[in-house]
Amino acid sequence: MPSAAELYAQRLRKREQLLAQGEAYPARALRSHDAAAAVALLEAAERPGASESQPNAEAPAVTVAGRVTAQRMMGRAAFLDLRDGSGRVQLHLKRDELGEAFDRLALVDLGDFLEASGTLFRTRSGEPTVAVRGWRMLAKTLRPLPEKWHGVGDVETRYRQRYLDLVANERSREIARTASRVVSAVRRFFEARDFMEVQTPVLQEHAGGAAARPFVTHHHALDRNLYLRIALELHLKRVLIGGFDRVFEIGRVFRNEGISTRHNPEFLLLESYEAYVDYQHVARMVEELVRSVTLEVTGTLRLGHGERALDIESPFRHTTYRQALLEHAGIDYRDFPGLEALRAVAVERGVPVAAGASWDRVLDQLWSTFVEPKLLQPTFVFDYPLAISPLAKQRPDDSLVAERFELFAMGYELANAYSELNDPVEQRRRLLEQTAKATAGDDEVELADEDFLLALEHGMPPAGGLGMGLERLIQLITGEHSIREVILFPALRERAGG
Repeated sequence: MPSAAELYAQRLRKREQLLAQGEAYPARALRSHDAAAAVALLEAAERPGASESQPNAEAPAVTVAGRVTAQRMMGRAAFLDLRDGSGRVQLHLKRDELGEAFDRLALVDLGDFLEASGTLFRTRSGEPTVAVRGWRMLAKTLRPLPEKWHGVGDVETRYRQRYLDLVANERSREIARTASRVVSAVRRFFEARDFMEVQTPVLQEHAGGAAARPFVTHHHALDRNLYLRIALELHLKRVLIGGFDRVFEIGRVFRNEGISTRHNPEFLLLESYEAYVDYQHVARMVEELVRSVTLEVTGTLRLGHGERALDIESPFRHTTYRQALLEHAGIDYRDFPGLEALRAVAVERGVPVAAGASWDRVLDQLWSTFVEPKLLQPTFVFDYPLAISPLAKQRPDDSLVAERFELFAMGYELANAYSELNDPVEQRRRLLEQTAKATAGDDEVELADEDFLLALEHGMPPAGGLGMGLERLIQLITGEHSIREVILFPALRERAGG
């Protein structure tokens, strides 16, 4: 078998021959139908009564274009499969009809892009086919694609060279299509409810709105550091302050954190804010959102996740943070108000705790270890500890609890929502408290943003806010357990050996 270098050299020589004969990379195609439309045209011509209504009609003529995915040379005839974004159609080429153009098929390799014109017919085996009257090269490929179109099996290759994965794996193409449909359906959901979509800055003076480590960049003209946003929240709240009652944004955010099957340093975040409602209202909206998008995209409310069926149709389960931690970990966090006592519980349970971690960071580790993996069916967890919810309102009947919920399914968080804190004095106090934790060594806390606090002092109405990582929703709908499967180009560690 020729080496990769020899195959590359062979294709380069074919490219030179094509250029000498005309064009190997023309600027435009003259396609009249995509593959799916060509097949549909043939099916329409075959319907009962079609020939009676047009007794002298000729076979439908088309010009198709796409990538060659199969070649079968049969002496004086050849069959090629041509694939485009809509599907596949077969080409039939005969030496007697094409002459020199048939001989030029020797310059065609798997993966090349061709344009072919001819008439449609169906072979004896029932395959929709174009009887080719003429063809030309649209783009000569220099490197071979995955062998025999059986797909790219190596996970490393699939993620690093996603274009090969998309070419060869129908499942990967379907996930990409589903992801696009999910984002469109989410946007329609909010627009139908009179939310206004806005765009907020990616580069920010302060990275606020979430407890996460930011990426830092430098603006040369201003000669100062800026941060890639870690959330959309603080700017969307400025829009509420400006007088718009319902706003949302779908935008990429960036968090300088670990890479795993659930985390990618950049991801697509939905955030929405609605004035004059609370977190209970937002929970009802979120349940409706998940159900509406799932049904629109998949046509069903029961999703398969391996051997487990995910029930989106039934009312989502409700619990509280304290109840869930007691149920799954046997821990009442109120019994451990001090850092050292809670750290001792974590150490006793074998939960790793980073040096300098705050009380709320240790509590979060206990939660993610013992509770999250157990929340498989859609479950709302309400009433989080106030200490880990610095942007949420306190429950009026409990000074230790925030009006906050998170939605979980299949063992991971889908959404996070609050009754938004709009008292500027209390908000400043809490953010300064978080800053003190950062000084003590916790690098994943909310930091004070003076410009946001200034805006809040001008008055923000009571509001319910929502944050949802859309790749997580896409994972839920597609049944994929790794976020890398639903992000076209996930972040990866450097390849071994450089």
